[in-house]
Amino acid sequence: ARLLRPIAANIHKAKILSQPAALSQLCRYSSTDTPKDKSPTVRYADPAKTKMLSEFGQYVADILPRYVQKVQVSNGDELEICIHPDGIVPTISFLASHHHTQFLNITDITALDVPSREYRFELVYILLSLRYNARMKVKTYTDELTPVDSVTPVLPAANWYEREIWDLYGVYFANHPDLRRLMTDYGFEGHPFRKDFPLSGYVELRYDEDVQRCVLEPLELAQEFRKFEYSSPWEQFPKYRVADAVEEAEKPAEITEGEKKK
Repeated sequence: ARLLRPIAANIHKAKILSQPAALSQLCRYSSTDTPKDKSPTVRYADPAKTKMLSEFGQYVADILPRYVQKVQVSNGDELEICIHPDGIVPTISFLASHHHTQFLNITDITALDVPSREYRFELVYILLSLRYNARMKVKTYTDELTPVDSVTPVLPAANWYEREIWDLYGVYFANHPDLRRLMTDYGFEGHPFRKDFPLSGYVELRYDEDVQRCVLEPLELAQEFRKFEYSSPWEQFPKYRVADAVEEAEKPAEITEGEKKK
């Protein structure tokens, strides 16, 4: 006890700097009982939580004003930080190492393709802080030719996520340790999740009896496969098919030219 008295005295005399509303304030014990006037299946926004997230997002924007372009809270409790592509590594490093964030887990990296935009690809990094039980989205943008710095050196779990985006969207990640295709087959050409990629693709894979192996060939569609055939031996909608048959039966029969002469 004698050893702890000087330490306690120094802590009491020390000045504590005012910090913004940190994510630790969100980790309060709350009841799981749903009020009678609210539905248990609807997620209602908490104004206090939304305000705390907005203040924390503004705190991050004040620390990284060079990279953060916009801070918003969607759906009441989803903090989104939109940044410049050059700041993806500094921003992720700050969010992972800062004491009041500790977003050490990356749950997913996804992309969005909008060909009408100047920067058609939008990258979304979904981060998780186990210490503060909070999630955050970091969004950035790029085009077909501009590479984006890889965050794998900061968060190793982003390795396969970036490989998947490179395979499906064609977004190149610089300084990635092993940027290879992940979802498509060997020798695949193109990126299938782009909006300008045809649904039928460019190549087809089939088993060749002559060479006794699978071969990859340019896609060939016969003309009969391009026509839509609505009739089916399986009656998925018998109610409507019976109604159509009754309407056709009730139509007056057409008089042929031979009957007109008679």
